[in-house]
Amino acid sequence: MRIVNVTRQQVLGDCVKVADSFLARLVGLLATSSLPTGAGLLIKPCNSVHTLGMRYPIDVIFVNEAHRVLKIVAGLKSGRMSAQPGARYVIELPAGTIALTDTQPGDQLELQ
Repeated sequence: MRIVNVTRQQVLGDCVKVADSFLARLVGLLATSSLPTGAGLLIKPCNSVHTLGMRYPIDVIFVNEAHRVLKIVAGLKSGRMSAQPGARYVIELPAGTIALTDTQPGDQLELQ
């Protein structure tokens, strides 16, 4: 899947996998040792994430049903948690993606 921030005209990821089953959401990125540029994980439904057992930091974007960014968390380190009431799904991306794309709360995303 490709995810585009249409507000900023920036590609957030062009090789984003979807975790929409219980098992896929449970495992998430835990089985990975890194997240390459352009890769990511869209978790749905989801309004909270944790990085317990993660080996690297990630950028996290909480998104509502209308595909608007509700909250961003840059560089979420291992062993941390974050949540956003009202989020329909979460996008996990390589650390630095939020800064590189200047993604902000209120931005409109498009899933392709």
